[in-house]
Amino acid sequence: MKFQIHTPDTAPEGSRPLLEQVQQGYGFIPSVYGIFAESPVATSTYIHITDQLKAHSVLTPQEQQIVMIAVSEQNGCEYCVAAHSAVAGMVQVPQETIASLREGRLPSDPKQAALVRFAKAAVEHRGWIPEADQQAFLVAGYTTRHALDVLSIIALKTLSNYSNHLAHPPLDPQFEAQRWSAK
Repeated sequence: MKFQIHTPDTAPEGSRPLLEQVQQGYGFIPSVYGIFAESPVATSTYIHITDQLKAHSVLTPQEQQIVMIAVSEQNGCEYCVAAHSAVAGMVQVPQETIASLREGRLPSDPKQAALVRFAKAAVEHRGWIPEADQQAFLVAGYTTRHALDVLSIIALKTLSNYSNHLAHPPLDPQFEAQRWSAK
C-alpha cells in the first residue's frame, strides 16, 4: 500500500481542522498525523485519546511516556520509539530510563519496572496479564484505574504502531536525534 502524508491542503475535509490543531500544538505536523489524516476517524481518535490522557490520566506524564516507549519498542515501531524518546526527554524522564526502554530492558526504578512489566505483559498476552505481573503492579502502588490508563495507552500505540508498520512514515527532523531501529 502507498500512503500519502497529508497536509491541511490535501487532507479529506474532516481531517483538515484536525491537522491545523496538530500544527498549532506541535509547531509542525508529524508525518504520522499526515498519514492518519486520510481517515478523519483515525486522526480524531488519536488526538482524542492523547488529549484525554493528558487531561485525566492518573499516570504522570513521565509514566505515560515510559509506557508509550515500552509498548512501541515491543511492537518494533521505529517511528514511535524515536518520537516518544524525544517527548520523554522533554517531560524529564531520566536518560538512563529512556535508554533501558529503547533496549527492551526494565528501568532500574522498581515502580517503573512494574509499570513496564505490566504494559508489556498486556501486549504480549493480549490482555490476559499473568497474575504475578498484576500483583507486582498493585504492590508497586498502582491501582485498577492506572491499569485502565495503561490499556488506553496500549490502544493509542496499537493505532499508531500498526499504522506506521503499514505506511512507513519518514522520521520527522524533530525526532532524528532519537532515531531507533528495531532488532
